[in-house]
Amino acid sequence: MWFVEVFRHTPALAVFLTIGLGFLLGKVKIKGIALGTVTSVLIIGVLVGQMDINVGGPLKSVSFLLFLFCIGYSVGPQFFRSLRGNGLKEVLFAVVVCALILAASIGVAFWFGLNPGQAAGMMAGASTASPVVGAAEDTINSLPGDPSAIKSMVDAIPVCYAMTYVFGTLGAVWLLGYVGPALMGGIDKVKAMTRELEKTLSPASGNDPASFNACRPVAFRAYVADGSWMSEPRSVAMLEEEFERLGKRVTIERIERKDGSGRIDVITPDIVIKPGDTVALAGRREMIVTDIQWLGREVPGVDLLNFPVEDVDVTVSKHCNVKTIRDLFENKWMDGVDIKSIKRNDIPLNPLKQTAIKPGDILELVGLKKNLDRAAKEIGYADPRTLATDFVFVGLGILLGGLLGALAIKFGNVPVSLGASGGALVSGLVLGWLRAKRPVYGAIPKASLWVFNNLGLNMYIAVIGIASGPSFVSSFAEVGPKIFIAGLIVTLVPLFLAIIIGHKLFKFHPAVTLGCCAGARKTTAGLGAVQERLGSSVPALGYTITYAVSNTLLIIFGIVLVLLTS
Repeated sequence: MWFVEVFRHTPALAVFLTIGLGFLLGKVKIKGIALGTVTSVLIIGVLVGQMDINVGGPLKSVSFLLFLFCIGYSVGPQFFRSLRGNGLKEVLFAVVVCALILAASIGVAFWFGLNPGQAAGMMAGASTASPVVGAAEDTINSLPGDPSAIKSMVDAIPVCYAMTYVFGTLGAVWLLGYVGPALMGGIDKVKAMTRELEKTLSPASGNDPASFNACRPVAFRAYVADGSWMSEPRSVAMLEEEFERLGKRVTIERIERKDGSGRIDVITPDIVIKPGDTVALAGRREMIVTDIQWLGREVPGVDLLNFPVEDVDVTVSKHCNVKTIRDLFENKWMDGVDIKSIKRNDIPLNPLKQTAIKPGDILELVGLKKNLDRAAKEIGYADPRTLATDFVFVGLGILLGGLLGALAIKFGNVPVSLGASGGALVSGLVLGWLRAKRPVYGAIPKASLWVFNNLGLNMYIAVIGIASGPSFVSSFAEVGPKIFIAGLIVTLVPLFLAIIIGHKLFKFHPAVTLGCCAGARKTTAGLGAVQERLGSSVPALGYTITYAVSNTLLIIFGIVLVLLTS
């Protein structure tokens, strides 16, 4: 048929067909469970591959290297920060869980007599660690031996991955959502303990860019200064000191004169506020939305409040000497600046006076640009908001990583190296960490990261599916049900043990234990199931660090598995 000839002549069209239909299939849910984008793209790729399309060239490698670099860039800050302080326990837990997955994979590989390609594909699917597919393929291709045998092992990777991924997801959802709470005292007890912990945390608005929290943390309001306290003229400094005496931090941003003589936009402490003047106040909502009749009555202040304010993320440097929010606001350079949010390892904290501030924390500050610039310089490094991606940083970063991965150490006759894929991951980790410490270069906006991650991985999987399509059926017949059973073991046993170890040995909070297990197993669906069962986002506290560690470690362990089973 003519479209088959079109795809064979222009294989790039087949890749985009696979990605489009794969994303569409990935959205389909049956009883709330979806196959996921990656598995759907692989299945569609195999079907499209039945047309015997030759997808050549470096497309597969380019897309996978881009994906791995961006994964490293995303998790690098959390990965390295977690290696010190309170996050060390979660790092160790993630290492233990990844080691359990590797041990189980090695055990079933020898038990069922799996070759390196079958073992790696099974491990990738059973642990829902899609990047292991690419790292394993690179390692197998570097092994000495008969080219036809090498190709056979490579062709087996996507087959075994597809056969084990679905239960890898469903098994994790079942264990974390239902078995886990039962092992820790029952769902009612875990829910009660989660509610207690939740009281100390600030609510998050979620990750949907189209939504926001209805309660805006920082407010700007206008008041006519005609209250009892304003029976006589008062200076700006006196008004701010009065708020301070009442335990509130409020700043005056603008003043509009009652007599019509104009508006004062540049505020200094010695400016006098006269009775009847209108003042624009700024502060956190809980400070400013209160009974301040002593100052005056609130008015719309449409014209007075019509001025641009900005918010900027500032990373706290080790040179910043403040210890708490209270210490921070005692400095004059914080005048006119408020804190909208605080994040530590991507976890939101309540910006209370006693909240500790540590190097690496990200403060979202709100205020006029001149005030923000002054405060950011004292606190650390401002992350300028930009829509442009630093492709110099991305391109040279992947190049350096690839050169690092090309360095090999020989053990006997077997060359061992990170490979280009492992090198790109390590490069992303290091450069992402450096970017977080000094965010003045290497910007990759979140939207760009999402595109690079999803398009990079799924384009790679699409090419694999199309290329393996002709041999998929024969490979499927060869592995048979033993791969499904092997995957079932690798899915259930390490995760079951992880729940017990996290609860009994590491003594995490039950909700955090389940989040840590989801992160160490790289199962977003499992985290979603836990949060839905508990009716809380608290499990996400344990997800970030363990996800960052396992995202790196499982790729390396995939390489180790190939070498050990070869």
